[in-house]
Amino acid sequence: MASTLSVLTRNRDFRNLFLAELVVFGADWFVMVPLLVLLPELTGSGVWGALVLAVDTGIVALLLPFTGTIADRFDRRKIMMVANVGALLGVLLLLGVRSAGTAWLALAAIGVVAVAKGLYSPAAQAALPNVLEPDQLAAGNAIAGSAWGTMTVVGASLGGVLSQQVGPYACFWIAAVGLACAAGLAAIIRRPLQAPRDQDLPPQRAWPAIVEALRYIGHRPRVLALVTVKSAVGLGNGVLTVFPLLAGPAGTGLLFAVRGAGALVGPILSRRVLTNRRWLLPGLAVSMSLYGLAYIGTAVVSWFPLVLLLVFVAHFAGGSNWVMSNFALQGEVPDRLRGRVFATDMMLATLAISISQLAVAAVVDVVDARVVLAGCGLVTLVYAIGWRIATRRLSLTDPVLEPAPGAAR
Repeated sequence: MASTLSVLTRNRDFRNLFLAELVVFGADWFVMVPLLVLLPELTGSGVWGALVLAVDTGIVALLLPFTGTIADRFDRRKIMMVANVGALLGVLLLLGVRSAGTAWLALAAIGVVAVAKGLYSPAAQAALPNVLEPDQLAAGNAIAGSAWGTMTVVGASLGGVLSQQVGPYACFWIAAVGLACAAGLAAIIRRPLQAPRDQDLPPQRAWPAIVEALRYIGHRPRVLALVTVKSAVGLGNGVLTVFPLLAGPAGTGLLFAVRGAGALVGPILSRRVLTNRRWLLPGLAVSMSLYGLAYIGTAVVSWFPLVLLLVFVAHFAGGSNWVMSNFALQGEVPDRLRGRVFATDMMLATLAISISQLAVAAVVDVVDARVVLAGCGLVTLVYAIGWRIATRRLSLTDPVLEPAPGAAR
């Protein structure tokens, strides 16, 4: 198996794809952190910030089934480039948000950015196995899985500091430049980002293509198990809403920082599990359970350093869960369906996050924050137990009926 360092240093196309992912995730933080500070200052209300988050999450979730179809039909490199340019234009719209009367522009701008993210994510995830050799898949997934955590630590921290030092509009310009660089990095990837398509077959229309993917998932218990696994952590994600209630501004920053650190370290250290498919399903159940138990723990401890440690453990488990499920899906799903299946996977996770956040928002003002933490952790733990019972007879070591990604080059 290739080492993590060798994949980064020797595989130029993977390196460019990974760097583009880092830049895209970083740009997102350079937009959202300053914007969520700017809008209350301009309007005197926190409603606009909540609306921005709802638009961002909701549009991505609704678009994913269609953008997954696009990722399977068109050149994924071009999709990524167009998405980055579209996000750049959306970010530039934010430069017009200067008063309460122009706050609506923020919703329009984030709507454009969300559409771009909905296009970019399935294409980038589906493309990953195509830039890796078979012996590089485990290390490559571990590295790619750490991208979000890396930029949660780096991007969120820098976005907050620079927003305070140079202002939100400078941060928006930095994000725009970064997105232009990400488009450039995608452009210089040499390998094809999808397997050759049968030219004799006419392209499918959107709805039949979506139905085909859903039928594929529904008739394959292993794939169905894998596309539902991220929902466990998603349903517990409402804990983020109560971070500010556990500590002051500095403490909240630390909580988000250790969250990102856990999401960074988890995928890297889970690589050993990726090298043995027999461990993947048990590993997924353990990671979900650990996330739930860690947040139940935060509800009963009062020493803040221990709270930080438990949050780190929770998101270490969440990051591991994410990369293990992605890696397992890559081995199960053929290239022609991979964009749609990954889009369905992301849509279910995003909807679970939205449900959790809405549920917490409905009770956070009347229920103690630690009860909310325990409730979110318990939901994830119960989901994990039920998921493992439902999947106990499945095995990822049985042969895949269709060619696995990377099997032939």
